[in-house]
Amino acid sequence: MTKMKAARWYAAKDIRVEEIEVPEVGAGQIKVAIKYTGICGSDLHEYLAGPIFIPANEKHPISGVQAPLTMGHEFCGEVVEIGEGVENVKVGDRVAIEPIIAEHGLIGDYNLDPNLNFVGLAANGGFAEFCVVDGELAHIIPDSLSYEQAALTEPSAVALYAVRQSALKAGDTAAVFGCGPIGLLVIESLRAAGASKIYAVELSEERQAKAEELGAIVVRPEEGESTVEAIQRLTDGGVDVSYEVTGVPVVLQQALQSVRKAGECMVVSIWEKEAAIDPNELAIGEKALKGIIAYRHIFPNVLELMEKGYYSADKLVTKKIKVDDIVEEGFEELTRDKSQVKILVSPK
Repeated sequence: MTKMKAARWYAAKDIRVEEIEVPEVGAGQIKVAIKYTGICGSDLHEYLAGPIFIPANEKHPISGVQAPLTMGHEFCGEVVEIGEGVENVKVGDRVAIEPIIAEHGLIGDYNLDPNLNFVGLAANGGFAEFCVVDGELAHIIPDSLSYEQAALTEPSAVALYAVRQSALKAGDTAAVFGCGPIGLLVIESLRAAGASKIYAVELSEERQAKAEELGAIVVRPEEGESTVEAIQRLTDGGVDVSYEVTGVPVVLQQALQSVRKAGECMVVSIWEKEAAIDPNELAIGEKALKGIIAYRHIFPNVLELMEKGYYSADKLVTKKIKVDDIVEEGFEELTRDKSQVKILVSPK
């Protein structure tokens, strides 16, 4: 059997780059030679405090996989082998992978599957030289897009889905709380959706600068003024829609308070603990609070927007590393350097 390098999750703070066997293709599957895989915020959570999505103690009910497993779900590459029955792609195609694990595949409201999980979290993923996935998960990359650009498809899908599921209409105002990778991609999605003004709330000066580069207005409260008061002043009563992308409990209340009467607050984060809100914000203000998980039926739209210049890798990819260096130059770097937005990992 041919061997390959892969970054494997064993436990929190225990990711090992190992030599493992190259996976074999079964019916309905494809083998992808990985070009780039992005490190996601959820990957970082698994590294620091997992298992969260990773099935550590028993096999996942759909994938049949449990830890240790190869991480990485934001990936793209070249199809090098196809299994029996695969017709949507052929050997040599450049593809971005939609890393969904759901009982019925990409049918219906698949992101709401009760056992929803992801390739790279509950099945072997993209921090490797090769990955085998179901053929239906492959989306052909337009010729005009680089592999670096295509590696941003998955996180961009989260952001675009958040905006499309919200009540925002062209010409509306919006506020984004948290300008990490997903928050910045939400700003891009809001720009694509025609938001008239996009306000960004972020503590890191480096990420504030990146939000401004993408066209957002960074909220800088005046002396004695809260963030909420600043947004209400700037917007004459609040934004039409706010997007909470921090997972920090106190921020959820701020995001809800920053919305105008009859406006909407979208919860985009995955939470590690509960957060308190004042129900009167909803009742007296007739506000809506809504959440999203992942995405569905949206990868083609993301790739089309990328062809128009949105979600630019030139602006969002801040570092490229090899899989051998993924712990120190990837996960550890992201914990200590807030100027990093998206780090891409190549197999060699």
